[in-house]
Amino acid sequence: ASRETLRKQAAWLRKNSDITIVLEGHADERGTREYNLALGQRRAETVSDYLVLNGINKSRITVKSYGEEKPAVLGQDESSYAKNRRVEIN
Repeated sequence: ASRETLRKQAAWLRKNSDITIVLEGHADERGTREYNLALGQRRAETVSDYLVLNGINKSRITVKSYGEEKPAVLGQDESSYAKNRRVEIN
């Protein structure tokens, strides 16, 4: 499902070449702050790499990591953790 979303996002960005985006990497609360910031960064960079491989100029993409600082949901169960491990495109 994620690949299909990214494929569609890349297609949309190719058609709208004046748009720039920010990829925000997030992690769940497990791990140290430093580890989660690095993990969020790697997640966002992976999405950036995918978009670049699919024709989006790297100069249109900004990558930022929030680590565990901005959870999508609160909770300490696997479902909550899974929702907090994400990359948001803005």
